[in-house]
Amino acid sequence: MQPVLDTLRRPLANLRISVTDRCNLRCAYCMPEEEYRWLPKEHLLRFEELARLVSVFATLGVRKVRLTGGEPLLRHELHELVRRIASEPRIEDLALTTNGLLLAEQATALADAGLHRITVSLDTLREDVFEALTRRTGLARVLEGIEAARSRWPGRVKLDTVVMRGTNDGEILPLFDYARERGLELRFIEYMDVGGATQWTPEAVVSREELLAHIADRHGPIEHLGETSSAPAERFRLRDGTTFGVIASTTAPFCSRCDRARLTADGMWYLCLYARLGLDLRELLRGGASDEQIAQRLRSTWERRTDRGAEQRLEELARGPLVGVETLRRDPHLEMHTRGG
Repeated sequence: MQPVLDTLRRPLANLRISVTDRCNLRCAYCMPEEEYRWLPKEHLLRFEELARLVSVFATLGVRKVRLTGGEPLLRHELHELVRRIASEPRIEDLALTTNGLLLAEQATALADAGLHRITVSLDTLREDVFEALTRRTGLARVLEGIEAARSRWPGRVKLDTVVMRGTNDGEILPLFDYARERGLELRFIEYMDVGGATQWTPEAVVSREELLAHIADRHGPIEHLGETSSAPAERFRLRDGTTFGVIASTTAPFCSRCDRARLTADGMWYLCLYARLGLDLRELLRGGASDEQIAQRLRSTWERRTDRGAEQRLEELARGPLVGVETLRRDPHLEMHTRGG
């Protein structure tokens, strides 16, 4: 099968599905406001609709699917969706990103249903910082969830850390050591100016260069693995073999190799995390379109794709939050927690 390529010859290979826009945390880099407008529950795609779309995307070359949110484990009986997608033989990699609060009690069901690997967000090891960052309690539950994940997916658990200056930048090394001691690969993520990051400022970004300098000062020389991949993280290795990643979307965008598209819980398909407009797949599904008709709309839309949102943001001289609060209230699809981060 010939790959479906966009105008920059990037393939359609990776689909991120937000299964809910709800979240049980209020992280400062994603949901800093006091109130939010939620998607109507009757608009959310049913599991059979999501599984059908995955199969259609698979006919066009999608081989990787990642379930996200909001917090995906808030979606009732999520393991049943995992089971449906895992039964699609063309999907080679089925992953999930979670904040970990509900992971300990759901890990076994997810693993048994066929989830291949998992990523847990861990931004701090201090309860006071956790509460300040998320406006909730629960760090101990997150750590318990990580241990459950290690048991169910040995060697296939990653940790994600968004680093914000003045918030958790003092924990770069403790977090690195926590992951290293447990054989987990940690990925540091630069604070991004997308969607709901309404309080983003350039000064709050801790860059890839700063992150690497901190680690090198403690652990010595760092080798850049120089892998050729569409993955968002650049991977590095210490002399002792410890590997870790940095996702430098803010200071060193990787738009040229981006093969990811995003599907919201109510069926809006976005070609870029920064995109303002999307394609309503729920309307096609519930309007009686055939799989072939849906596939043709997906193909023609992707083939016209020109998106390189992070690179365009980097070119802006006066750079602030991507969109303001009032704009987000008018269109909650612009929120990062709605379109899957």
